[in-house]
Amino acid sequence: MNTQQLRSAFIDYFKKNSHQEVASSSLIPQNDPTLLFNNAGMNQFKNVFLGIESRDYQRAVSAQKCVRAGGKHNDLENVGFTSRHHTFFEML
Repeated sequence: MNTQQLRSAFIDYFKKNSHQEVASSSLIPQNDPTLLFNNAGMNQFKNVFLGIESRDYQRAVSAQKCVRAGGKHNDLENVGFTSRHHTFFEML
């Protein structure tokens, strides 16, 4: 199974179980000055969590493009030394 098949299988499973597919938001957040890059799948839902906005759906599934280069879950020292540590990834 390649990455495209894995992504599709993940999204298809949740769509079959009443989740709304939501496209990845921009890697560079447009309306959040607190973030340099999107670093988690929940960032595009931040205003929903804060009660600032609402959506037409209760359940969502996405493959969010993310960059991590520091912070709480920092494994930057492993990038380039293992085949599974990267600064860019898609969070499912």
